Amino acid sequence: MCIRKRAYQLDGEWTIVLVPERPNGFGIFIIGGLVHFVDSESSFWLQNHTRSRMIEEFLEAGYTIYTSNLYGRHWGSPKAVKLTERIYNLVHKQEILNPKVHILAEGMGVLAANAFLKNKYSQVRSAALLNPCFDVKNLVHHEQEHRLFYKRLIRELAIAYEVERENVLKEIEDCRIEVTSAPIKVWHHNKSPYSLEQIRQFERVQEEYGFPIDLALLSDSYHSLGQKMIRFFQLHEGRL
Repeated sequence: MCIRKRAYQLDGEWTIVLVPERPNGFGIFIIGGLVHFVDSESSFWLQNHTRSRMIEEFLEAGYTIYTSNLYGRHWGSPKAVKLTERIYNLVHKQEILNPKVHILAEGMGVLAANAFLKNKYSQVRSAALLNPCFDVKNLVHHEQEHRLFYKRLIRELAIAYEVERENVLKEIEDCRIEVTSAPIKVWHHNKSPYSLEQIRQFERVQEEYGFPIDLALLSDSYHSLGQKMIRFFQLHEGRL
């Protein structure tokens, strides 16, 4: 149960913080996917039935939760990544929390989370990734076969990266999957819009550098997923 909800604005973007009745001292930073939003009163994760149940389970377990709008469909832009770091700094200055945070990222949000894991690796306790998108370049090339989706994706990337549409491909050319030493577990549903192959690619890269990940394949609903993530988080709370 949440006993306090706070809302902050940074660079015009809303961040909501939920504090449980009995805090355990650990925070979860949720970085949402394509349909994610946060305003001054609510968010996608509070309104969606599956995610709101996960929020309830996290709060019941004592986790303080925070999530931001991050400019909407940011596609892991440097601007969005910078904002994640500002949000982390603000929340951990305002709330009584262990400095090492759990990350929970979904879909497109994993692009920003992956950069956060690299830049703030010493402040990350673990990362739970749901239906992740790791490779925006691969996604663009794949969508070239679907003209309408491709045009929309290019338009969104141009807005997110603040470049002209004709410069999008050049802008994302240097985007790459970042290696992280943080403990990571990936949950991939068989109806995810992002391919299992790009997760396997991330898995291979992590193993090559000596940081293997856990991968769970979901073929049914997201039932009990919140509890599964809690058990994963708790594995990495032995050291304060």
